[in-house]
Amino acid sequence: MTLKFLGIIPNTPTDESPTIWLHEETGDLLIQSYKATEDEVKACQEIGSIPGHSTDVPDHETFIRLPAVMLKYIPRPDDN
Repeated sequence: MTLKFLGIIPNTPTDESPTIWLHEETGDLLIQSYKATEDEVKACQEIGSIPGHSTDVPDHETFIRLPAVMLKYIPRPDDN
């Protein structure tokens, strides 16, 4: 597996470190960030996504909250 470090939240304390890596073979992002609160998860489930799609969260998935300041590290199609 080849990972590329993309960024860490600016001025992060040593014990809190939202971080983003790029899996260079698949283009997937690996994100370490804050867990969404129960209220945030409930709100997402109430809003839903597409008709007929469950809002249950499978055991192998989770909700994370990505701070807005981290968006600058997410690759865009025009990034080369």
